Amino acid sequence: MTRTRHLLDLDGADRSTIERFVARAAEFKRGVPSAARLLHGRIVVGMFFEASTRTALSFAAAAFRLGAHWLDFKTESSSLGKGESLADTMRTVRAIGADAVVVRHSESGFAHALAPHFGGSIINAGDGCHAHPTQGLLDAFTLQEEFATLDGRRLTISGDIKHSRVARSSARASSLLGAHVTLCAPPSLLPRDRPAWGFAAASSDLDAELPSSDALMLLRVQKERIDAAGSPPSSDLASGFGLDARRYALLPAHAIIMHPGPVNRGVEIAQAFVTDPRSRIERQVENGTFTRMAVLEACIGGPS
Repeated sequence: MTRTRHLLDLDGADRSTIERFVARAAEFKRGVPSAARLLHGRIVVGMFFEASTRTALSFAAAAFRLGAHWLDFKTESSSLGKGESLADTMRTVRAIGADAVVVRHSESGFAHALAPHFGGSIINAGDGCHAHPTQGLLDAFTLQEEFATLDGRRLTISGDIKHSRVARSSARASSLLGAHVTLCAPPSLLPRDRPAWGFAAASSDLDAELPSSDALMLLRVQKERIDAAGSPPSSDLASGFGLDARRYALLPAHAIIMHPGPVNRGVEIAQAFVTDPRSRIERQVENGTFTRMAVLEACIGGPS
């Protein structure tokens, strides 16, 4: 697919860009005979300043399936702790032969800050409350796989919108493919602009949105950020914007349930619905590897 240097967010993406990533991810899922040679000899560095299971492992698996080498950058024991500047660290990483750095950080904009100091590709694996572009792509892939087309479909994203880096990226990718996206949260946890971020509807009444939803995505209650920010207690957020048996009954029979993980069972989603036949949570994880294969190929595939 078309070569791109960095993947920092989806803010400037257009429909064709999302379609290309989703189509290539689907091809990888079906099986590409030459996949294991596409990135032979390339080096991908995982630089995770925050804990990660799904994203880190799926990127490592994606690199492996494409024939690349995955190196874990031990942030806690790196020379950054000795006073080395970030710019010098990135030049060092490039000098050892790294072609791409997959980075996650608690600071919004961190991936953008790295890009000028690295001659290879920077792939954002989540920065603060800003963006998680590969999650947005894999969610769009999962939805398109389910419904064939997202034109006219309705995606409801419910929970802690304000502190979620997933909400913006997933809403952006799905809306570009034609979905009508509604963000559900208390007013204090919704974007202030309308439409939200320029493309999404907003509501504080989840019950009213469910009967017309084709997909419901629940977001983790981020206790480490909510209480400190003086937002509604996590228990109130879960009860008002989580999925329980009563709300499950409001969904259309064809609607699917999604969650980017990690899942707090019994909090934002009742335990029974995590593995419900209509849940696509595990499929999202599965599709994450194929989506990240598409991203790595687009960033560092082909001639250097």
